[in-house]
Amino acid sequence: MSDANKAPLLAIRGVKTYYGNIIALKGVDLDVHQGEIVTLIGANGAGKSTLMMTIFGKPQAREGTIVFEGRDITRMPTHEIAYLGIAQSPEGRRVFPRMTVFENLQMGAHVNNLAYFDTDLERVCTIFPRLKERLQQRAGTLSGGEQQMLAIARALMSRPRLLMLDEPSLGLAPIVVRQIFEVIREVNKEQGMTVFLVEQNAYHALKLASRAYVMVNGLITMSGTGAELLANPQVKAAYLEGGHH
Repeated sequence: MSDANKAPLLAIRGVKTYYGNIIALKGVDLDVHQGEIVTLIGANGAGKSTLMMTIFGKPQAREGTIVFEGRDITRMPTHEIAYLGIAQSPEGRRVFPRMTVFENLQMGAHVNNLAYFDTDLERVCTIFPRLKERLQQRAGTLSGGEQQMLAIARALMSRPRLLMLDEPSLGLAPIVVRQIFEVIREVNKEQGMTVFLVEQNAYHALKLASRAYVMVNGLITMSGTGAELLANPQVKAAYLEGGHH
């Protein structure tokens, strides 16, 4: 069965999300297939983070459906969604600053009752050698780039079927941004990890993506392969001028 005929790992249909009376998502359709890197780009305030939070059940969609591995998760509480195998590295990193790097990684592994902790710790330390050197250091004392690495590593510790990354390059130096994107590529290639990436850095995100979507004011306005959108004149004008290379 070709991928085209397979049901998506994550299928979002007609999703509308509100904050009070304000509509933030106006009927979003989006698919993520097993093994893909799917990128969602758009300006600040377009609704990208809202979509990611809605997938995770906070806030819940008021209309439409979110189906993960054939199960409707639209009304599910966040902790149950995590147990199904979706992990999120939220915008702004949100590591536990007073805990050590090691303890932060333990928090990620709790979803599996630490069953694979040693194996997975070794794996994330191979992916992020910098964290290995800092296992006993408090997370709050790490640099921004190291905290971002920790946030991704913590998400990976839960052995997710779907890894959701919200603005992983935000506020980081260009050299660190390249490292982070390299890691995302590696995790996808080596482990077959499915990744849904929300990102303002359109150039890096589209280069990485199997497929991509553009969001404007709570609506998907364009979709295609990463390469198609990179070459698209409208996308270039709106998101790639002044290049973030």
